Amino acid sequence: MVGVEQWAEIRRMHFVEGLGIKEIGRRTGRDRKTIRRALRCDRPPCYRRPPRPSKLEPFREEIDRLLGSDPRMPGKRIRELIEELGYRGGKTILDDSLRELRPRYLPRRTFQRTIYRPGELCQFDLFEPREPVAVGHGQMRRGWVVTAELGYSRALAGALVFSKGAPDLLWGMSRCLSRLGALPEKLVWDREGAIHAGGGRPSEEFAGFCGQLATGWLILEPADPQSKGALERSHRFMRTNFEPGRRFCSELDFQAQLDRWTERANARTHRTIRAVPAERLAEERGRMGALPEPMPQTERRFVTRVSQQPYLRFDTNDYSLDARLAGRRVDVTVSQRELLAVALDTGELACRHRRSFAKGLTFTDPAHQAQLERLRGSRRREPEVERRPLERYDRLIPA
Repeated sequence: MVGVEQWAEIRRMHFVEGLGIKEIGRRTGRDRKTIRRALRCDRPPCYRRPPRPSKLEPFREEIDRLLGSDPRMPGKRIRELIEELGYRGGKTILDDSLRELRPRYLPRRTFQRTIYRPGELCQFDLFEPREPVAVGHGQMRRGWVVTAELGYSRALAGALVFSKGAPDLLWGMSRCLSRLGALPEKLVWDREGAIHAGGGRPSEEFAGFCGQLATGWLILEPADPQSKGALERSHRFMRTNFEPGRRFCSELDFQAQLDRWTERANARTHRTIRAVPAERLAEERGRMGALPEPMPQTERRFVTRVSQQPYLRFDTNDYSLDARLAGRRVDVTVSQRELLAVALDTGELACRHRRSFAKGLTFTDPAHQAQLERLRGSRRREPEVERRPLERYDRLIPA
C-alpha cells in the first residue's frame, strides 16, 4: 500500500513535473498499476477495516425499551439486565452507545448565552472555606464568605461571616457593595434561608435592606445554579487559587488576605469577557447608582435588663456591664466588630467590648470590675453601734 507521502509525491511528479508513469516507476520503485491507482485516487490513502457487527447489536431493542421506561437508568444496571439475556460485551462499548442513545429519551434542555448590561445585575452567594477559620483563644470556627460579582465587569468582592443569619448576610452584602463602589439595578440571590421567605418572595429583612438601598432584587428558581453561573465559576477559582497554601491567624487576617486577593483577581484578564474586570468596573460605575450615606444598618439590636450579676451573654460569650445599672434596661447593639450597650433611661454607656467569635469566654472590663468591688465593699461595712461604759451596767445589776 502506498503511503500518504509517496502518494502525494507521485501525483506531484505527474501533474506538476509532467513525468510519465514509466519514469515515476523508475524513481519510486513502484509498479505501473500502483502508480495508476495513485493517480486515479484524489484522496489520501488510508487503511480501512471492514465493518464487523457489534456485540451490542442483538440487544438494541432491549436497551431502547429500558431507556424509554427510565431515561436516567445507570449504565451499570442496564448492563446487568442485558447480561441476563446473554450479552458478553465490555463496559466501554455499552457506555459509548448509551452516550449516543440517552439524549433521545431525556427532556431537551438548552441554554442561551447571557449578555449583561452595565450596572444591571450583581450576583450574590455563599462560599464555604474548606478549613475552619482561627478566631483566637486557640479556637477555630466554621465560616462562610458572602461573595458578590457584577455581571458586566465580572468584578468580585467577598466578606467573611460566621453565621447564615440575616444580620450577617446583609452586613456581608453591604461590605461587598462598598468594595465595588456603586449600586446595581438588581441584587440576585438563590433561595438562601435568611433571604428567601418562600414562594419566590424575599424575607422582610432582605426586602427592607433593598428598600433602603432603593434597588431591586431577583430570587432565583430552586436548583438552578446556571442562573448565577458567573459566580459559580469564581467560586471554583477561589477554591483552586485563593485557598491553597494560605494560613490565617485570625478572622481579620482572613478578610485582609481575601481583599488583597480579589484586587489581584479583578486586575487580571478575565477569560470569559476577554477584558480586565477592574477596567470594566470603572465603566460600569458610571451606569450604576451611588451608594447611600450611611449604608443601611445591619447590626443586631435588642433590649435587655441588667441582672444582679452584671454580665450580658451573646453568642455563648459573657460581656461585663456597669454594675451601677443593675436592674435597669439597656439597648444593646452588636456589630461584626464590637458590642455596645447604652442605658435606656439616661443614655449612660453600659459597656463597649470588642466582639469575639471564639466561644464560651468571659470578658470583663477592668473599670466594671473596680466599680463592682466598690459597691460590694460599701455593702460589707458594719453599722455604727453606740458603745457604753461597763460601769453603767454595774450600777444597774446589783452585786
